[in-house]
Amino acid sequence: MLETQDLTVRFGGHVAVDAVSCRFEAGSLTAIVGPNGAGKTTFFNLISGQIRTTSGRVSLKGQDITAWGVAQRARAGLGRAFQLTNLFPHLSVLENVRLAVQARREGRHRRGLSFFTIWSDHRGVTDEAMQILRDVAMHEQAADWVANLPHGDQRKLEVALMMALDPQVYMFDEPTAGMSADEAPVILDLIQRLKSRAEHVILLVEHKMDVVRALADRIIVLHNGALVADGLPEDVMASDVVRDAYLGRKGQVA
Repeated sequence: MLETQDLTVRFGGHVAVDAVSCRFEAGSLTAIVGPNGAGKTTFFNLISGQIRTTSGRVSLKGQDITAWGVAQRARAGLGRAFQLTNLFPHLSVLENVRLAVQARREGRHRRGLSFFTIWSDHRGVTDEAMQILRDVAMHEQAADWVANLPHGDQRKLEVALMMALDPQVYMFDEPTAGMSADEAPVILDLIQRLKSRAEHVILLVEHKMDVVRALADRIIVLHNGALVADGLPEDVMASDVVRDAYLGRKGQVA
């Protein structure tokens, strides 16, 4: 479904991602871990098109998308959630999701359309948006302004927008960042439910190893921009190279 081949980016003399090659199959959730500054978010940015590669390739369903921009990659099936929410704060919860549903429907037939140029009040679009809000337990907040939502609900809404766009690849960059202990399980449950749909690839950058243990089918570890481990969670967590890279010392990964 998704593949990187020798993916590399340099900022001046610094190599932030160093020739990373990985394949991601449908029906799997891969956690990307490593110490701060390891290149995890930069790797995500290269896949989703936020930054351009210095060398290497990104392929989606066998097609080279390395030269494509963010919008073109999104239309092709890449969905991205950020460490900080990426919403329309001055619209309602329902309007946010309805725009995403409409964008997906229209995008399948025409190109070059923005969320706002394709806005409509079509009943079918509204019904689908409301169903997605029920799926994320936000239907009772449909009329609320996004700017007034607490942080945890904004993160839930961002997942709802990705679901509305129905991507083939879901990319979550620290989805529970800034969330309370009460809020985080809701997001993790949503990701678990997405994982049950075998047609999707899910990529997860996460520092919390209990979250990784609960969700991941596979773990890849980045250190100084390079791929240092790739495998089943129990094997990767037991690896000496991972203990050294992740903790900077010998010991058990927390």
